[in-house]
Amino acid sequence: MTAHAFTLCATPLRALPSGALHIPGEAALCVSDLHLGKSDRIARRGGGLLPPYEARETLARLEADILATGARQVICLGDSFDDLAAQASLGEAERLWLARLQAGRRWVWIEGNHDPGPVELGGSHLAETYLAGLTFRHIALSGAVGEVSGHYHPKHRIAGTSRAAFLYDKDRLILPAYGTYTGGLSSSDPVFETLLKRPAMAVLTGSKAIPLPL
Repeated sequence: MTAHAFTLCATPLRALPSGALHIPGEAALCVSDLHLGKSDRIARRGGGLLPPYEARETLARLEADILATGARQVICLGDSFDDLAAQASLGEAERLWLARLQAGRRWVWIEGNHDPGPVELGGSHLAETYLAGLTFRHIALSGAVGEVSGHYHPKHRIAGTSRAAFLYDKDRLILPAYGTYTGGLSSSDPVFETLLKRPAMAVLTGSKAIPLPL
C-alpha cells in the first residue's frame, strides 16, 4: 500500500490508493460515497442494466483497507447507499458482510443527500462527526476550517487520463468517491475554485497515491 502522508490543520493523515482516508493517530478509516445499490436503483428507474456486483466489490476493498490499517473506527461520509430503497434491497450476504466489518468497531454513517437516513444496519447515524480536531460531513461548507467532506466525487486529469482524486488545501479535504459505480467531477470545475485556496493539491488514486499540485 503506497499512501500519501500529509497534515490537515496539524492532524496527520494518509490518502490511500483506494480512495480511503486513514487517520493513524485515531486508528480510523474514512470513506465517502460508497453508493451501494446503484445498479439496483438504475434498474428500478428503467435505466440500463449493470452487473449487480458493485456492493461486493466495494465491500471487498473496504475490508482490505480496514485490515491493512487496523482501523478500529470507520466513518462513512455520506451517500453510502444510492437511495433508501437501495439500502432496503441490500442482499443478505452483503448485510452479514457489513455486520462482520462493524463488529468490535465504532462505525459512523454520516447522512448524505442520497441517503438522509437513518439506515438500519447498525452503527451511529449522524449529520456530522468530530475526530482528531477535524469535522467530518458530507458536503463542504463555505469558509469551514479543519473539514473533511465528500459529495463531489472529484477526479483529476493527467496525461489524458482522469482518475478519482483527493483534493485538499490548508483548511479542507474533499474525498473521492469510494464506490465502484460512481462518476466524477473534474478538479478544474468552478465549484472547487470556490472551495479550495491555492496552493492546493490533488492526490490521484490507483495502484499508488500520486500527489500533484492543482
